[in-house]
Amino acid sequence: MERILTCIVCPRGCALSVELGDGGEVLSVKGNACKRGVVYAENECTHPMRTVTSTVKLEDGRLIAVKTSQTVPKEMVFAVMNEINKVRASSSVRIGEVIIKGVCGLAADIVATSEPM
Repeated sequence: MERILTCIVCPRGCALSVELGDGGEVLSVKGNACKRGVVYAENECTHPMRTVTSTVKLEDGRLIAVKTSQTVPKEMVFAVMNEINKVRASSSVRIGEVIIKGVCGLAADIVATSEPM
């Protein structure tokens, strides 16, 4: 089976062709301009990960932009969003502060990425 991907590791956006075996294992990757494209394709086909970005409501009603401190498994994105949607942060929170430590039991924290809006 062949899977076509666009690499997102750098702005080049290489068109990758990934050949998968019957068990879903990556047999080959073509179209990459660098080795990072091969790693991206292998990860995307076997265990996709995502950075989650969103906003959190502050106690005073304003919003603050947040993101995961590291990528999370793609299948956990909705669970992470559910936890983000439940929380109300202090109005004094600042960029870089952890809003949720170890969201959903993962190694990723939810971190403020802006000043309150």
